[in-house]
Amino acid sequence: MIPIDRETRLVRPAQSRLAARTLGALLSVAVVTVLMLAVLGSSAAQAQRDPTQAIREAVEKWLKGRYPVETIRRTPLDNLYEVQIGTDLIYVDQTARYAFIEGQMVDLRDNKNLTQGRIEELLRIDFKKDLPLELAIKQVNGTGKRVLAVFEDPNCTYCRKLRRELVNVKDLTIYTFAFPILAPDSETKSRQALCAKDRVTAWNELMISGKVPDNDGSCATAIDKLSELGRKLKVTGTPTIFFANGKRVPGALSIQQLEQALRENSPGGPG
Repeated sequence: MIPIDRETRLVRPAQSRLAARTLGALLSVAVVTVLMLAVLGSSAAQAQRDPTQAIREAVEKWLKGRYPVETIRRTPLDNLYEVQIGTDLIYVDQTARYAFIEGQMVDLRDNKNLTQGRIEELLRIDFKKDLPLELAIKQVNGTGKRVLAVFEDPNCTYCRKLRRELVNVKDLTIYTFAFPILAPDSETKSRQALCAKDRVTAWNELMISGKVPDNDGSCATAIDKLSELGRKLKVTGTPTIFFANGKRVPGALSIQQLEQALRENSPGGPG
């Protein structure tokens, strides 16, 4: 046994407390360091793993296979991914467990709706390549130097409203694609207009005044091709307008809105 004198007994407790505090501090630092390394290592591992397949499987399972995931890509937010389902976007975290279903991502600094901008980008088409213009009813107002295409259903109230504006827009070429989706007789009326001798007049009268063309609609038409075209371009409602630069605008527009949209989305415009 090592003898301990009085002085030693008085000093050693203080030394022991100091040593204990020092050791505790060192252990704390070590634990924090280990935790930080673990977190960083986990983040690095997650960054190296591509979560898109797990996200795809989780979303399609959640949707019970009714709708396929078309694209997945990173967003400006760390660990959050954009998922395209048809014409809609949702946002899913990299663990494929949590999602924002009906949210809009907004850049507060630049005051930009990133979600809306991305949807417009996804739904944009190549006007000349994607639209078989020979299948459309072509109407030329004035010089026809400006151009747009529109998908319309003869039973669509907003299509009628839009048509009343379109016939009054100057220097515009209108390519109308019959897209009968709203009622059982939509296809019959569309066929009758397409079988008319003057298809432009027949369609305008059908849309504006409700006058159904005086024929049985039994001629050969491209109505099946038009229906397939609408589905291919993800046209989900009428009216749907496409401008020369490929921008899609759903719904009716006033003549003032049409003029502004034509300025913005025609060759030489800002769009």
